[in-house]
Amino acid sequence: MLDVENWKLPHLVTSLPGPKARQVVDLDSQFVSPSYTRDYPLVVSRGRGAVVEDVDGNHFLDFAAGIAVVATGHCHPEVVAAIQKQAAELIHMSGTDFYYPNMAQLAQKLAAIAPGKSPKRVYFGNSGAEAIEAAIKLARYHTKRDKLIAFHGAFHGRTIGALSLTASRAIQRKGFGNLLAGVAHTPFPDTYRGTYGVRPECASQDCLSYLVNELFRRRVDPEEVAAIFVEPIQGEGGYLPAPAEFLQGLQRICREHGILLVADEIQCGMGRTGKWWASEHAGIEPDIVCVAKGIASGMPLGAMIACCEIMDWKPGAHASTFGGNPVCIAASLATIRLLEERYMANAARMGEFIMRRTADWPSRHKIVGEVRGKGLMIGIEFVRDQRTKERAPDLRNKIVQMAFLRGLLVLGSGDTTLRLCPALIIDEEQADFALRTLDGIITEVEREV
Repeated sequence: MLDVENWKLPHLVTSLPGPKARQVVDLDSQFVSPSYTRDYPLVVSRGRGAVVEDVDGNHFLDFAAGIAVVATGHCHPEVVAAIQKQAAELIHMSGTDFYYPNMAQLAQKLAAIAPGKSPKRVYFGNSGAEAIEAAIKLARYHTKRDKLIAFHGAFHGRTIGALSLTASRAIQRKGFGNLLAGVAHTPFPDTYRGTYGVRPECASQDCLSYLVNELFRRRVDPEEVAAIFVEPIQGEGGYLPAPAEFLQGLQRICREHGILLVADEIQCGMGRTGKWWASEHAGIEPDIVCVAKGIASGMPLGAMIACCEIMDWKPGAHASTFGGNPVCIAASLATIRLLEERYMANAARMGEFIMRRTADWPSRHKIVGEVRGKGLMIGIEFVRDQRTKERAPDLRNKIVQMAFLRGLLVLGSGDTTLRLCPALIIDEEQADFALRTLDGIITEVEREV
């Protein structure tokens, strides 16, 4: 039996990486795909709540949450119980060919909490990329159009269709030849640097104007566009929130031209921003919502939620052998209940706590350009010069490494942002430790600049 009280804050017992961790890293380097990115040599053996233990017995406070996945923390006992119960009854039957109760129950719940009042239906897959692929296919099927639009900085996944929408890093697309045809990209509003580095205060209008006056006028006829894919808060693009007026304007443009608006809520959904969906902060109703990551506390599950009138494809048009696996669905139902009962509200509270505590960082730290975000989806932008806003990826990367050596797990986002996306269960003690640790590290790093 674990002593839960000892699973609150970091406790390091070896140098990092420890001897057992080094052995695993060496073995991994021989046999595992070199395409994986690892920011530091963390070799995890188990986790509880917001803390993970490595193979050498070191405890780390996890402010990455498995890349914003373990919404209820690592191995929440109620989620574990739901998984164990379901695994003892039925592990697989394939919901695309047969029926089982909890698939219909989860679909009903997701339809109920989806943004807007229109009736919804749900398609299940195994990941965020699969949810995006399903949305691409449904948008083309329903509209009988073939063009798609996404945004600079977007990350929608790594399968060919999802990768075609992705415009986060060139390395993610390099070497794979021609991707999906008919995809165009347009600027995403950056209220810190502005569109193309000018007029931050006009970022939303500048981006909407570019879409209408440049992209639609010169390159893509809007009457041929099936869908526009947007992250209400860009996940890999720097934790950039889209302003409400931008999302509202984008919805108006879509409605005017019969274009479907697809909200990629894979990282920013499932209560992370203090509401079920980040798009709710703007009061919009997307035609399609894609969700994964935090939906099942770490079990592989993705979903595409669409208005009933849009999900009009026929039997056989699209399916997935493992999508909607009974065990994953059991985990999701338990996760959603926990988020609804306590953790979504906690995300809002703890997000406000962190934003209050970091509000003066740009004035106290010369390398902090901005702290931004909603709920427990917070980005800290690092710059070499606050006046010019020159990006400082090397400083950000150094801070990530130093945090690891002090028992705090964080990750970068975009070119120069550090992301805070802990489990939605964290308390003030854990948030305070993370902020004090980062505050001290930033002070150390900026002395050398």
